[in-house]
Amino acid sequence: MAGFPFSAVVGQDQLRLALILCAVHPGIGGVLVRGEKGTAKSTVVRALTALLPAVDDAGVTRPARLVELPVGATEDRVIGSIDLEKVLRDGERAFQPGLLAAAHQGVLYVDEVNLLHDHLVDVLLDAAAMGRVHVERDGISHSHAAKFVLVGTMNPEEGELRPQLLDRFGLAVDVSASRDVDVRMEVVRRRLDYERDPQAFARRYAPADQELAAEILSARNKLDGVELSNRELRRIASLCASFDVDGMRADLVLARTATAHAAWRGGSEVTEEDVRVAAELTLPHRRRRDPFDEPGLDQQQLDDAMDRADDDARAGEPEPPENPEGGEPEGGESDGGEPDDGGPDDDGPDDDGPQDDPDGPGGGVRSTDRPSAPPRSAFKAKLLEVPGVGEGAPGRRSRSTSSRGRVVRSTTDRGHGLHLTSTVFAAAESQIARGRTVGRLRLAPADLRGAIREGREGNLIVFVVDASGSMAARDRLSAVTGAVVSLLRDAYQRRDKVAVITVRGREAELVLPPTSSVDIAVRRLQSMRTGGKSPLAEGFLRAREVILRERLRDPQRRALMVALTDGRATGGKDALHRARVAAHLLADASVASIVVDCETGLVRLGLAAELARELRGGCVRLAELSAQQVAGVVRAAA
Repeated sequence: MAGFPFSAVVGQDQLRLALILCAVHPGIGGVLVRGEKGTAKSTVVRALTALLPAVDDAGVTRPARLVELPVGATEDRVIGSIDLEKVLRDGERAFQPGLLAAAHQGVLYVDEVNLLHDHLVDVLLDAAAMGRVHVERDGISHSHAAKFVLVGTMNPEEGELRPQLLDRFGLAVDVSASRDVDVRMEVVRRRLDYERDPQAFARRYAPADQELAAEILSARNKLDGVELSNRELRRIASLCASFDVDGMRADLVLARTATAHAAWRGGSEVTEEDVRVAAELTLPHRRRRDPFDEPGLDQQQLDDAMDRADDDARAGEPEPPENPEGGEPEGGESDGGEPDDGGPDDDGPDDDGPQDDPDGPGGGVRSTDRPSAPPRSAFKAKLLEVPGVGEGAPGRRSRSTSSRGRVVRSTTDRGHGLHLTSTVFAAAESQIARGRTVGRLRLAPADLRGAIREGREGNLIVFVVDASGSMAARDRLSAVTGAVVSLLRDAYQRRDKVAVITVRGREAELVLPPTSSVDIAVRRLQSMRTGGKSPLAEGFLRAREVILRERLRDPQRRALMVALTDGRATGGKDALHRARVAAHLLADASVASIVVDCETGLVRLGLAAELARELRGGCVRLAELSAQQVAGVVRAAA
């Protein structure tokens, strides 16, 4: 069946432009496409193949390929492995290239790239950095070129991308469904026409696709002749400095993208508009200083940065000679614009200032219904590792056996796949006894060896946050939310699922069901209301309910509960006794746990520590929260 034509895509102009620019200049480094499901991300990427210029492969001209890398692929499938057929037929060691070799001079496409297993992410990072794949395994030493345009699509609600891989994407585009009724109608009409007769639909748009392909080839041929002046290069450097990006990759990508855009529009030199378009595609995913910063690029912030960059660009030019006939003084044309630049009204981050202190000055300890205090940033949590070796979902927290991890050794049992080297070695010992002198290797069932693979698993982290009146003192709640944010940041980096339960008043509220998108957890936490009594029993029971339900859905994902409370259960009759009983039930469910004791003051009741004992978990004071203590407590808890 004919694919959906690139020219027939409606309403995704920025995505189309980003892909075209990468086709013009493959050195840009590819595109990350972020967006909700049903926004034609995969459709547009697959349609790009027909527009790519042909490539010269060992003296033979062939069409450029789009190679899809499945998120569940094995490492052997990606980088290559021993050619089993040659080994068995001829007794020779030969290398069979993988998907990275097939993608050379083409496009490597990863759908749901944020779900890609970490050992494959490492392989992609190495290949993208060096432009080659080096394989040293199974007695084989092999190297081959692997220069490709990396295109990934993802739904942010399913989890974020590792920062190292995120930075490797040259451009990033956020896509969403249009709210324009006419656009939506046209999208549906074209899709229905395509489904009715794909071949006829493709023929209708073939001339437009051919014209686009010719324009891309023409722009690629003009690329080397496009001039990037010192003025525009200074503008690029100023922009990247303004957004405080890490390293120099952003500067290089921005320069390449601006040059490609100039070639695409038929220009002979890079202009300010080319730089602006390139900045809108290059900087959004690089300006995030924290995984919980909002993605995207604020247009006002970009306007201000462009103004400052324009001043820098002019400042770097040689001073013109004095005008012997008089006239405007040097620099006079910029008068009037300078005083506003960088002023209080233009500083983007300050626009949110009033929202950071919703309680105003003072912030007493009354148990009123009010927003939580801004999180304190004094915490830096590290590894919260569940002990033992699990069999959980891919992640970066606890050790686990895995069907897709690295091969660590062989076994005579079934294992996860065939351990080829051990199988061949086992068979080699018996070849003479089996009468083989030449020809194929003679195998027997007893020769087969399985592969034992080990990786890392992600866990389910359930936060139970006490938001009652006894916790509502501004400084204490600020510290609590700061600690939770630090732990959430750690969960983001280790690709866990998280859930957040708050206890206040008469009930425990599941403010965030288990999800891989932990930035949503931070937003929910920042809007958390405080005050009232502390129904801790309900909080523990709700955590138990969530964990048991998730075990049915995902039985291999181990859970960890983190409770932040002062232990003063006050919700309902016999509140403290019921909290202890609920904690005991949670412990009987074999849930690893840690209680962060938030009690302050000279008189300490030690109720949080008592709850930790009932949970058969660990306890650490909030003020003493450190990476070493938390990790130690959690290991002891299991």
